[in-house]
Order: sequence, then structure tokens, then C-alpha cells
Amino acid sequence: MLTVKKFTFNSFAEHTYVVYDETKACAIIDPGCFDPQEKQSLSNFIQTHGLQVSYLINTHCHIDHILGNQYVQDTYQVQLAIHPQEIPTLQFAATFASQYGFIDYKPIAAKIFLTAGHIIQLGNTLLTVLHVPGHSPGHIALYSSQEQICFVGDVLFRGNIGRTDLLGGNREALLRSIRKQLLTLDAQTTLYPGHGPTTTIAAEKRSNIFL
Repeated sequence: MLTVKKFTFNSFAEHTYVVYDETKACAIIDPGCFDPQEKQSLSNFIQTHGLQVSYLINTHCHIDHILGNQYVQDTYQVQLAIHPQEIPTLQFAATFASQYGFIDYKPIAAKIFLTAGHIIQLGNTLLTVLHVPGHSPGHIALYSSQEQICFVGDVLFRGNIGRTDLLGGNREALLRSIRKQLLTLDAQTTLYPGHGPTTTIAAEKRSNIFL
């Protein structure tokens, strides 16, 4: 059974997720930790629960979701995994970092590339990669059918959808991703977004005015 620990980091109130099962293998999804206190809180949780970091994954590479990449890579000796279409976004991030005041941001390169249908084995749990472009070209979601949960980054929020006015955004593509990749999931699937509260597929079908 998967356990999900949510941290809210940096000035964008970005959600970083530590996901693990009974084997103690864990994935860190979208590490937004930037200042020393945020980094320490992440490490304290991992150490306290005896977790083994197996994966470092970015759902997408906007600056608020990747500030802790270098820290996680160096601390836990894991390589960054992204969709290949996110490479330009990742490369541009250093420019945007200084504009938002993250002057100590240290970029790293991705070494693992995830595409639609890729299966990530996390201990006894399988996560399926969904390609959900629109907020950014290579945005992915991570779905566990057995646990009925999905990490959706900045694609779909409670009562809202992701921005499409950023570099590489496309509103039609975003809505198509939501309808074809997310709304087709089981209605009871819990969605863990990159900002704001969790929601479910059923709730968004019922009340999200954008859909």
C-alpha cells in the first residue's frame, strides 16, 4: 500500500511528494525545497521513516517544481527522470530562477527519460506514466491503478485547470490531456496536484467549471 507525504515548499506553495510502500522504497516527486530548512525537513522525514530513495521525478520542469533537484540528486545519489520534451523547459529554468529570486538555484541535467506507458516499479507498487501536455509540452502524470491515485502536477486542480500562458503552454492540448488521460480514470481516483488541495476524478467531473 502506498503512503503519500506532502510537503509545501518555496514562495509558490508548491507540493513536493514523497511516495513509498511497505518495502520503504520511495520516490520524490517535484522537489521544490529551496532554503536549508525545507531541505532539512525533507531529509528528516526520509531518515525518520527509514526510506530508500529510488527515484527523483519531475512531472514538469517549471522552476517551482525543480528547485530541490540538485539537493536530492547529491544527497541520495539518484538521477533525475523527466519526459524528453521537458528538456528545453529544464534548460531555461536557470534564467527564470534569478528573476524569481532563487539566486542559489543549481541546475542539473536529466539522465532518465519517461514517456507515455512507461512503468515505474516502486517496491511492490507500479506507477504508470501518462503524457499530459498543455501546461508544458512534456508534462507527465503518475498513476497507480491498484491504489487509485494519480500525481497530476499542474494539469488539473480542485475546481481549476493549469495555466497555459507560460512558455510551451497550449490550452487545447491541456483540455485534451485532461479529457483523454485523466477523466477516463476510475471516478474514485484521488488526484494529488502540484498546488492546492487533493481532489478526485468524480469531484472534477461534477463541479469543475472548466470541464
